[in-house]
Amino acid sequence: MRLLETVAAHACGAPAKQLARETGLALPTAYHLLRTLVHEGYLRREKGLFFLGDAAERLGRSGAQQKRRSTVADTLAHWRDSIGAPVYYAMYRDGEIEVMCVSASRQTPAVEEWADFRETGHAHAIGQCLLSQLDEDARRDHLARYPVRPITPYTVRDNDVLLRRLARTRRMEPVVERQEYAVGTVCAAVPITVGTTAATVAISLPVHQADRLMPAAHRLQAEIGRHLGSLTLSISI
Repeated sequence: MRLLETVAAHACGAPAKQLARETGLALPTAYHLLRTLVHEGYLRREKGLFFLGDAAERLGRSGAQQKRRSTVADTLAHWRDSIGAPVYYAMYRDGEIEVMCVSASRQTPAVEEWADFRETGHAHAIGQCLLSQLDEDARRDHLARYPVRPITPYTVRDNDVLLRRLARTRRMEPVVERQEYAVGTVCAAVPITVGTTAATVAISLPVHQADRLMPAAHRLQAEIGRHLGSLTLSISI
């Protein structure tokens, strides 16, 4: 690992003797380890100089991705505790609704996914918020694959009703659903658009706390405005 770190510090490459000296390794040991790292793809050798190889670069990308995930998770946990509600982060990617991260606790439990979130986007605030950010053709394509179906007595009844509702949704306003996905639960989702990617952060509350929903959603919206960078970075997760 010290060899990898030392090679990474030399963008123009470094010879074995220099690497041995900088890492404090005996030259025979450094040679042996360098040959092994080259064989495994973590280093490559060109004209007597050693550079990071493809395997090390993949490891670095994986570490950066993990760091982004950790940053997003920490941000959601902060909002969960400050708002007092479970927080969800989701994206619309490759024609699918993907819940990327959920931050919940014993005091603020998340909604149980009793019906697949991907197939029931019409029924929950996350899905409705993501669909509201798509154009008409993309919405109809999604509903052709995942048509509206009753989930609870409060669920929107058919595709046309949902499409009209989505068309009336005001840009960047929170999307709210009340007991459409789970009886006893109300939800609000705040839209985030990064380039052509639709994303959302949402919260849920038990129905007896419904009066808290909109104040909490507007507080969440303000928090997102202050921390948008940590979320937009995670688009590549």
